[in-house]
Amino acid sequence: MKSHGRLTAKPSLRPRELMTEPQVKDVWTARIVTLFPEAFPGILGLSLTGKALAQGLWNLQTIPLREFGVGRHRNVDDTPAGGGAGMVIRADVMDAALREAKQGSSAAPVIYMSPRGRPLTQARARALAEGPGVTLICGRFEGVDQRVLDAHDVEEVSIGDYVLTGGEIAAQVLIDATVRLIPRVLGNQDSLAEESFSIGNRGLLEHPQYTKPAQWEGREIPEVLLSGNHAAISDWRQAEAERLTKERRPDLWRAWADASSAADMDPTKDRQLSGASDQSRGHREPEKE
Repeated sequence: MKSHGRLTAKPSLRPRELMTEPQVKDVWTARIVTLFPEAFPGILGLSLTGKALAQGLWNLQTIPLREFGVGRHRNVDDTPAGGGAGMVIRADVMDAALREAKQGSSAAPVIYMSPRGRPLTQARARALAEGPGVTLICGRFEGVDQRVLDAHDVEEVSIGDYVLTGGEIAAQVLIDATVRLIPRVLGNQDSLAEESFSIGNRGLLEHPQYTKPAQWEGREIPEVLLSGNHAAISDWRQAEAERLTKERRPDLWRAWADASSAADMDPTKDRQLSGASDQSRGHREPEKE
């Protein structure tokens, strides 16, 4: 195994540390505070993110919360102040875990995966990918004592308008969305340019994709994609991206329209793009992604 660039090993009483991936200096690092360190790397250890992890393009570290628990049974939670159902993760326990996590990089933002947080967006993932890494808090029970979140200036991020049993899955979503934006992680970086929410696609949803066979189950690939006319193909893809965005994400459509002065677009084209959205005008717009 190559030794250059690796951080020095240190003795530890934690058996799990003997099984972690080798850590590489000066690469994007995810530090995860969790009650279930065995949940990682999980899906992150497979496919392109797993290959990039093995190649040292990013680091993954888990901080087992239970090790900072109090008392004989290493309790990490207690009953909520003011009464109520469930348990709350203690401030002193979480503080000790975050202090250890920050020893690796005090500059990395601390994010608590929470349904009450701001929605995770491609823009936020892109910003995180450009930084040194991130420390993620995976909550459990009824949540985390607010005092420790305030003390460590923790940012709350949500992956959707629903509640999970814990933050581990949400943390893997954020890491996956971010790591794939790190240079050299994807085999073809050009594939990032036109995907949904990308800068190259100007924030629109991605156009439909097709491949062989040309005819399947009576369904054919749109003729323009087989024409070899690159200008016509580009126009078709742009029109489809606009149509899908207007139908499915009116919030993104309005943002794009404002940015591109779409208010002056040809009325005929506007009616064509509206399509199914006219039929669903009464449908409530989703609040989040």
